[in-house]
Amino acid sequence: MTDQGTLELEGGPPSAGARDGGQRLVDVAVDAVGAAGARTYSYAVPDRLADLEAGEAVLVDFGSRQALGIVLGDGSSAPGVDARPIVDRIRSDGPLLPPLSLALARFVSDQYLAPPALVLRAMLPPDMLERLELVAERLPIAADESVDLVERDLLDQLEAGPRAVRDLAAPDGRAGLVRRLRAMESRGLLSLDWTLTASGAGPRFERWLVATQSGVAAAAALAAGQPLAGRPLGPRQAAALAELAGAPIVPVAGLAAPELAGRHGAAALAGLVRRGLAAVDIRERPRRPLAARPPGLRGGRPPDAQLTAAQAVAVGLATDAIVARNPTPLLLDGVTGGGKTAIYVEAIASCLERGRPALVLVPEIALALPLVDRLRADLAARVAVVHSGLGHGERADEWRRIRAGDVDIVVGTRLAVLAPLSDVGLVIVDEEHDAAYKSDRTPRLQARDVAMELAGMAKAALILGSATPAVDSVGRARSGEYRRVELPSRPVGTAPQVEVVDLRAELAEGNRGLISGRLHDSLAALDPDAHEQAILVLNRRGTASVVLCRDCGHVQACGECGRPLVYHQAGMTLRCHHCGRAAPLPSRCPACGSPRIRYLGGGTERVEREVREAFPRLRVARLDRDIVERKGAAARVVDAFAAGDVDVLVGTGLVAKGLDIPNVTLVGVVSADVALNLPDERAAERTYQLLAQATGRAGRGTRRATAIIQTYQPDHPAIQAVARADSSAFYDAELELRRRFGSPPFGRLVKLTVGLVERDAAEAAARSMADHLRAVARERGADVVVVGPAPAYIARRADRWRWNVVLRGRDPVGLLDGRVDAPWSVDVDPESVL
Repeated sequence: MTDQGTLELEGGPPSAGARDGGQRLVDVAVDAVGAAGARTYSYAVPDRLADLEAGEAVLVDFGSRQALGIVLGDGSSAPGVDARPIVDRIRSDGPLLPPLSLALARFVSDQYLAPPALVLRAMLPPDMLERLELVAERLPIAADESVDLVERDLLDQLEAGPRAVRDLAAPDGRAGLVRRLRAMESRGLLSLDWTLTASGAGPRFERWLVATQSGVAAAAALAAGQPLAGRPLGPRQAAALAELAGAPIVPVAGLAAPELAGRHGAAALAGLVRRGLAAVDIRERPRRPLAARPPGLRGGRPPDAQLTAAQAVAVGLATDAIVARNPTPLLLDGVTGGGKTAIYVEAIASCLERGRPALVLVPEIALALPLVDRLRADLAARVAVVHSGLGHGERADEWRRIRAGDVDIVVGTRLAVLAPLSDVGLVIVDEEHDAAYKSDRTPRLQARDVAMELAGMAKAALILGSATPAVDSVGRARSGEYRRVELPSRPVGTAPQVEVVDLRAELAEGNRGLISGRLHDSLAALDPDAHEQAILVLNRRGTASVVLCRDCGHVQACGECGRPLVYHQAGMTLRCHHCGRAAPLPSRCPACGSPRIRYLGGGTERVEREVREAFPRLRVARLDRDIVERKGAAARVVDAFAAGDVDVLVGTGLVAKGLDIPNVTLVGVVSADVALNLPDERAAERTYQLLAQATGRAGRGTRRATAIIQTYQPDHPAIQAVARADSSAFYDAELELRRRFGSPPFGRLVKLTVGLVERDAAEAAARSMADHLRAVARERGADVVVVGPAPAYIARRADRWRWNVVLRGRDPVGLLDGRVDAPWSVDVDPESVL
C-alpha cells in the first residue's frame, strides 16, 4: 500500500518498543492484507506525539516492515506484553475521520466480520491511502547558522516549497540521504513529515491573477487617457489589466488565470506580472459535481400544494423525532406516488432549522439527481452528492466538504452512509427495500441497517420510505419495533389500471416476439403530440439471453463462471452479466462446428430495437447498467425523458424507481418471470416489489393511465397482489414462511462461501466447515441451524468451484468467533442464499 521506493529508514525506532507502564496506548487499524489485517493492534504513543487524536493516520512497525494505520481510539495490551511505539504521525489537515465515523467503522467491522482497515478504506476517497511519501520542508534559518555546501544545496532545492525526499537530488549520493536530512531536522533547518500524496484524491489547484495597487492605479490612468511611465502596454495587456482591476472582490478578488489567458493570451498576462501590475495567487479549485446543474432544473413543490392528512401525520412524527433525538425508525409505507418526497423535504427543513445536517440514501445513481434537484429547488441548502459514478477527484472534494462541515444535506447511494459526518440530525433511506443497499464486496454491509446504527449513535431521526417495504421491515413494524405511517392515496393523479397478459396465450397464437398484442396496441395508441410517454421494463440487459447451436444444443457459456453469455448488439459481443467477461460472436458452434447459431430470449437492447422498428415515430431511449456505467449517461437519459424529449423509456429495474413523470400514461412490464422462479426465498418478494414499483410510474398526472404485466404465470400470488392492489395477503404469506424457517425478521442469516480450483476439494472443505459449525452449535446449545453444504447457484467462477454453508438463527455471527479466513468469504445478512 505505501510507496516508499528506495528511501532509507536508517536510525528508525527499534522493532519492539518500551513496556506500556503508564504510557498511553491506542488501537490502530493497520492497513495489511490477509489475516494480519483482520483486527486492530495496540501501540504506545511517544511523548512527542502526546496530542495524537483518534482518526489520525500513523506509521507503525508491523512485523518486519513499516505500515500505515489509522488510530481508532484508546487501546490496551495484555499484561506482560510489550506495546511497540508509533513511529510517526502522517501529516494531514487533522484527523481523517471524525469520532462518529470511527464509531460506525467499529460497528461495521464487528457486524459484518470485515477487517477494520478495509472498512476505513471504504470511508475514505479512492486512492487516498495508496502513496505515502517522506516530504521535506525548509524552515527559517537564523543568520548565524552555519551550513555546509551539501546542506546549502538541499535547502536551495526546497526554496520553492515542500518536496518529496525521493525527488531531491543528493549532492553526495543517495546513500545516507535520509540520515543527513534527519540531522538537519534536529538542527531546525527543515522538517520531515510522512504525507499521503495520492494525486487523484488530492485537492486541485489553479493560478489566479490579482491586480496589485500599482496595477489598479495603472488601470485608472489608462481609463482616464493618461500615459503610463515606462514602456506602454500593448492592447491585449491593457484589456487584461482593465478586466483584472474591475474584477469583483466578492467572494474573492482576482480572476482565474486560464480563463483570463483564453481571452487575452498568456504572454500578455506574463508581461503584467513582470511589471508588477499583477500578482499570481495559487488557489484550490474545488470539483463540484453539481456546479453545472441549475438548482431549479426540475422545479420543486408548487407553492399552493398542501400536505394530505397522512403526509401531515408523517411530518409531525418526523419533526417530533428530530426534536427529541429519537432514532426509532419511522416507516413510510404507501402507494407509489403517495408523496414521500414531500415528507422528506419538510423533515429535512425541520432538521436544518435546528442546525443539524441530514443524510439521504437512494439505491441507484440515477435516482440521486432527481432527488437532489427537488431538494435544491425547495430548500436553500448546500448539497453534496456521493456515489461511485463520480470521478476520484470529485469524490475526494465532496468528502473534504462533508468532513469540514460545509454541507447541509448529503445525498447518495450506499457509499454515502460512510460519509465523514461529524453529526447528523436526520437519516432518510428512500426505497428502503432495494437490494442495491447491500454491498457485494468487503465490507459486505447493508446500508439500510448501517443507517439505523448511525442514527442510533448520533441520536438522529430515521425515516425508511418505500411503496413496497421489505418483508422484514413490515414484520418489524407489525411487532412495534418501527413506527409506521401508511399513505393510502396519491396527492396528485390516480393509480393506473393494471392488466395481466398471459404470454402462454400469446405463444399459442403464434406471437414469439417480446411485445404482446395488447402492449403493441397500447404503444400504437400513444400520442407524442399530446406529450404522452411510456416506460417498458425488462429486468435483463442485452439483445439475446441465450446463444444456442440449433444442431447440437450447445449453449455459449462463460469460461469463468459457467453462466450463459448474453448477446449485446451494441458492440457485437457476448458478455457475462455475472463476472463481466466478454467474448466475440461465434461464426460456428465451438462444440460441433455447425454454423446454425440461434439467439434466443431477449433483453433491453432487443426491446429497444423492436420498439424502434415497430414505431418509428416514437423517440426511444434505454436505461440499464450498460448505460449507467458511462459517466453522466444516466443523468442525460433521465433528464431527456423528464423534459419530454423521449417518448418511450426502455430499461431494467432502474426505470421502475424514483421517476415521477406526470406524462407517463403507459407502463409495460415485458416479462414478470425473469426472477420469479429463482430458488431463493426472496424471489417472490423481489418480483412483487419490481412490479408494484414499475406499474406505479404511471398515472402521476391528470390523465388516465394503464399498466400491462406480461407473464407466463398470471396466477402467481406476487403478480395477483399487484394486479388487485392488495399487498396485505402477500405480506401475510411471506411473513409466515419467514417465521417457519427463522429468516428475517425472526432470525438472521450468514452465508459462508468457499472457492477452490478443485471441485472435490471445495466440497470437502464445505463439508468440514458445516460439520465443525454443527459441533460448535451443539456444544454451546446455540439456537442456530447449519444448512448445507450446497453448490453455489453460480457453481464456478474465476476458475474456482464454489460451495455455500448457510447459518440461520438468533445470533449466527456469534457462532463464528470472529473473522473467517481465506479461502472462505462471509456474507452477513445476505440478500440471497444462492
